Amino acid sequence: MARPRTEMIAETRAKLLAAARGAFGSVGYAEASMDDFTGEAGLTRGALYHHFGDKKGLLQAVIAEIDAEMSQRLVEVSAAAPTRWQGFVDECSAYIEMALEPEIQRIMFRDGPAVLGDISQWQNTPGCIAALGRSIDRLKADGEMNDIDTEAAARLINGASSHMALWIANSDHPEAVSKVAVSAFRALLEGMRRSGHADEAAN
Repeated sequence: MARPRTEMIAETRAKLLAAARGAFGSVGYAEASMDDFTGEAGLTRGALYHHFGDKKGLLQAVIAEIDAEMSQRLVEVSAAAPTRWQGFVDECSAYIEMALEPEIQRIMFRDGPAVLGDISQWQNTPGCIAALGRSIDRLKADGEMNDIDTEAAARLINGASSHMALWIANSDHPEAVSKVAVSAFRALLEGMRRSGHADEAAN
């Protein structure tokens, strides 16, 4: 019995994504050869062009896949925290710390911006800002966060976390920079917290 066409298409896409992700993560976007990863996947350039348009489109798809995995990990980080506020801080901080992981560092925060441009203009950014906005609204309703404009706060936090991650990924000393970046970022978030709660955290 012939396999369903949708199943075959999904398998082809998955093979190309896996091969490209391995190449982008190990040698980088510039050095990754389309012939190498289509050959590894047992497919042709025609399949790549059909599914992703070009090498840049394939990078975008790889980044979308990694971003979805990162988002799931961050949900788990937040869920493990004892309070909603702590979960929010831990989740945002964990995002920055992920810039230390070799694959994420190279693909998301080095090659991604170099090839696709300003990270604040990526397709996933509006969704990230919207999710932050929902978290901020909940924290404001809990009395945990100052009465700051939700969208402004979401954009500030999103921009700060992204730029901290970029700083780490492109630093000569990522580990040292990560410690400084996360500490400064946590201080930024504490500055948005209602004074009574911030005083409790300090004691």
